[in-house]
Amino acid sequence: MTNPPIPTPNRSILSRILAAGLVTGVVDGLFSSILVVAFYHGTFARLWQGVASVLLGPSAMEGGTRTTVIGLLMHSGVALGWSAVFVLLAERSGWIRGVLGSRFGALKVASLYGPFIWLVMSLVVIPLLTHRPPKVGFRWFVQLLGHIPFVALPIAVLAGRGSAEPVLQRDEAPTPVFQ
Repeated sequence: MTNPPIPTPNRSILSRILAAGLVTGVVDGLFSSILVVAFYHGTFARLWQGVASVLLGPSAMEGGTRTTVIGLLMHSGVALGWSAVFVLLAERSGWIRGVLGSRFGALKVASLYGPFIWLVMSLVVIPLLTHRPPKVGFRWFVQLLGHIPFVALPIAVLAGRGSAEPVLQRDEAPTPVFQ
C-alpha cells in the first residue's frame, strides 16, 4: 500500500518576492559591477553613483560613499519591484504558470521577461526621470541580453516557484490529492 502524496503549501507571495528580489539584486549587481570594472574600465562607486544620479541628478556623481549606497539601495528596490510584478503576473496568468511548469520553463519566461524589464527601464523609466533619451549602442544591447540570465532568470526561478497551480489543459481532469 502506498501513501498518498502530501500536498505542499505554496510559498507565500511575500517570501517569493523577497527571495527573488534579494537574489536578483545581488546577481545583477555583481554582473553590472564586473562588467563595468573589468570591461568598461569604470569603478564600482561610479556605477552605483550613476544609478543614484537617475533620481538625484548629476551631482550624485560627486556624492562619494553616500550616493554609492543610495544607488545600491535603488538597485535593490528595483529588483524587488520587478520581482513583485512577476509574482503578481504569474499568480494571475495560467499561461505563465504553464510555461514555468514546462521543460526549461524558467529560461523561456526569462527570455521574454528580461528584455521586457530592460526595455521598460531604459526606454521609459530612466528617460522620464532624467529627461534624457536613451543611448542605444553596444552596451545597451549587452544589458538587453544580460537581463535574461542575470535579472529575469533568478526572478522566474525564485518568484515563479510555488505560484498557484497550473491551469489544466482542456480535456485534462484534476489529479486527486488523496486516492
